[in-house]
Order: sequence, then C-alpha cells, then structure tokens
Amino acid sequence: MNYIDGQWVAADDHRPDVNPSNTADFVGLYPQSGRAAVDDAVAAARAAAPGWARSSPQLRADILEAVAAELLGRADELGRLLAREEGKPVREAVAEATRAGHLFRFFSGEALRMGGERIPSTRPGVTVDIIREPVGVVGIITPWNFPMAIPAWKIAPALACGNTVVFKPADLVPACAHAIVDCLHRAGLPPGVLNLVMGPGSTVGSAITESSGVDAVTFTGSVGVGRGIAVAAASRLARVQLEMGGKNPLVVMADADLDLAVDCAIQGAYFSTGQRCTASSRLIVEEAIQDRFVAAMVNRMRTLTVGDALSESTDIGPVVDERQLATDLEYIELARADAEVYGGDLVRRATPGYYLAPALITGAANDHRVNREEIFGPVAAVLPVADYDEALAVANDTEFGLTAGICTTSLRHAEHFRNNAAAGMVMVNLPTAGVDVHVPFGGSKGSSYGPREQGQHARHFYTSTRTSYLRA
Repeated sequence: MNYIDGQWVAADDHRPDVNPSNTADFVGLYPQSGRAAVDDAVAAARAAAPGWARSSPQLRADILEAVAAELLGRADELGRLLAREEGKPVREAVAEATRAGHLFRFFSGEALRMGGERIPSTRPGVTVDIIREPVGVVGIITPWNFPMAIPAWKIAPALACGNTVVFKPADLVPACAHAIVDCLHRAGLPPGVLNLVMGPGSTVGSAITESSGVDAVTFTGSVGVGRGIAVAAASRLARVQLEMGGKNPLVVMADADLDLAVDCAIQGAYFSTGQRCTASSRLIVEEAIQDRFVAAMVNRMRTLTVGDALSESTDIGPVVDERQLATDLEYIELARADAEVYGGDLVRRATPGYYLAPALITGAANDHRVNREEIFGPVAAVLPVADYDEALAVANDTEFGLTAGICTTSLRHAEHFRNNAAAGMVMVNLPTAGVDVHVPFGGSKGSSYGPREQGQHARHFYTSTRTSYLRA
C-alpha cells in the first residue's frame, strides 16, 4: 500500500514484485498508482510542512535515531528481504541495510547541528544573522540498485533539515521502500511529513517532478530521465539534484601490487552484479603488465560463485530483471563481434533466475560502445595504455565523471591522479565503489547535477539561507 498523510492507503492496481533469483517467487503485490495519489501526497506534505519546519530539532533527531536503531537491529532480516527482492548477495544486502541504519544515525546528529552564522555588518551597531531553513516539500525519486541505502541518504537529511517528503521508489523494489517507511511511521513521524507513492516513473515520477506543490526534486537514475527531470523542474524554478550515470576508470600501473589491483577490479567491476553507478567498467592497464593482469583477472573470475542471492556462498547474484539481462547480453554480443570476451555466459541454477557470469572484454577500442556507454551489469573492459600520461588521458575521456581509481605504488602518480582525474570521487589502491556515510557523494560532467549528497554537504540542497539584519 501507499503511505499518505500518516495512513496506509490501498491502490486500485498492483504489480507483482518478482525475486530475480527465482522468478516463480513473488515477494508481494505493490501499487501502480496514478497522479491522483501523488496529488494527495503532495497536499498532505504541504499541510504538514509548516509544523515540521518549526518542530524541535531534538524531536527530529529522536525519530531518526529510532529508525536507525531499528534498521541496525533488523539488518539481517532486512538484508534478506533486499537480497530476495533486488538480487544482491545476502552479505552485501545485510551490509546495505546496516549502511541505511548508519545514514539515519548520522543525520539524527545533523538535525542538532543545523547551525547558522552571525557576522558584523559594515555599518556600526548592526549585526547580520544567516540561518538555514528547510526548502519545503521535497520529491524523492530513487533507483532499484541500492533500495535501502539511497532512500536513506535522501529521506534522512530531508527530514533532519525540516522538510516534508513525497517519496517514489523504483518499481522493482517496493518492499524495501515499504520497510523503511514503516520504520518511520512506527518511530512517531507526524502525519503528512513523509508520504510514499509507488508506481511507474512515467506516471508517478513525472507527477512529482511537475507538481507545483513540490519545491525540490532529488533523483538518482539514468541520464536520460535525469535530464528530463532537470528541464521540468527548471521550467517551474524548482530546486533539483541529480545523480546519474558513470563509466568509471580504474587505472592499473605497472608498479602496482598486482593482487591488490585485481582485488580492486573484481570488487569494483563485478560485486553488486556490476549494477552500481560507481562500478569500474573501464580497466586502464599499463601495457607492460596487461597480459599478467588479464590472466589474473580471468583466474579470479573463475573462483566467483554466481547464484541465488540468499545463499551465503554466492559472490554474484542475478541481474535484477529480464530487461536488464537482455541489455547486458546485447553489449556482450557487440563486444564478441570485435574483441575477445572472457565469461559473459548465461548461468543455469536450480531455480529460474537472471544469472549471468561476469564478463571481461579485451581488444575493444576506446571508442567502442562498450567503453563509452554505461552497461550497468557485470561487464568490464581492459584498455591498454603505454604510460601514466596516456592512462590519465583515457581515464578522463568520457562524458561521465563520478568516480575514478588508480592502483600504483608511486606516490607521485597517486597524488597527480588525485588532483587531475576528472571525477567527483577519486580512489587510490581501493575499489571505485564504496563511500563512507559522512562524506559527500557526487561527480562531475554527465554524472551529477546540483549539490552533493551525504555528509554535512547534504544541507546545501535540503536548506536555503535567510539573511537578516538587526540594529539594537
């Protein structure tokens, strides 16, 4: 059911929520809502906005802390729900549920740290106060690949800053969204402060973006949809924050610790089934070690278990659904026509699911589609380069700029890469995926638009400043 004005509300139409590890298993039936439900949710959020904006920071902190405690206490249970619904291996899924709890805990503290500034005016006897205020009603549209962490890092700061929310989760992961909202409901969140509307993006997402009652929209998803949201929001002068695609490079220099580099590449490219915007899809390797690196990668790939997300022995779960699987296979076949592909085959298991072996592509040119477009699956390509200068140039040769990594024992190269990689986040001797809850998340170019997410930087999107003068 949807959650509007503090009540669980039934919808007229529903769709099955399918387990990608076993397509015969339905997690449940969830709403396919229309614009009327969005209108009701926005009206409830607008009515609740003044009271929530004036509420005690301690009340907001206590509610968010209660949610954090429940998420952390139920991490195993909620992780299994996430694994069953989205296909993320259960170990990763439990870690994501835990991360969601940590996000709510961090922003519980932020609710009490919403400070301002007092500065002297240039005029004698006059003081200036600069305070932060909530922007109002925030529309939150989240993707399917991190169905607990991403809603947490949007909902928690929005509420901590005193905003009310209309939340639309991805159609493929409604159960995780329901679980988070249920925690907030039982933590004592006042009616109307958070509203959940489930349904297709073309209907519910568009209605949120276009609603005159929504003051700001934060979105994580595809570049195409993000650009459409930016245009729609700008047309009515609404605030907008976008986190979109990535085609992230991991540079491997000849002086790198090879075992460490392979570990970074395997984790970055294939964990979470490669279905994350921070995945290392371009492995830029110095020619002197290319053959050794590829051999080590292939050997390591053979040790990875592709299987049911609920199995503790699984390293790589299924692709999220049939459409994404078809997309992954299309890119792999494109690569086979021009290059060599290790792996990338369909995998059969005891239950019917969307199982795909990780794929490593060699011999595809830098301008090949597999090296330009975000695939969003367990697919990575090796790009050989002569030296560090060429590695940096190839790394930056993309329309995206979310994250970039380098494996090297050279401090000079590491420091230069940190300062010159065209990305919002840079990793040295670490996988490109994995950002702590208290630091800003975001990129450049086609990857991100608007203020950063997470950490104290989140307040720049969820609040506006008021400047006031006083002469005593």
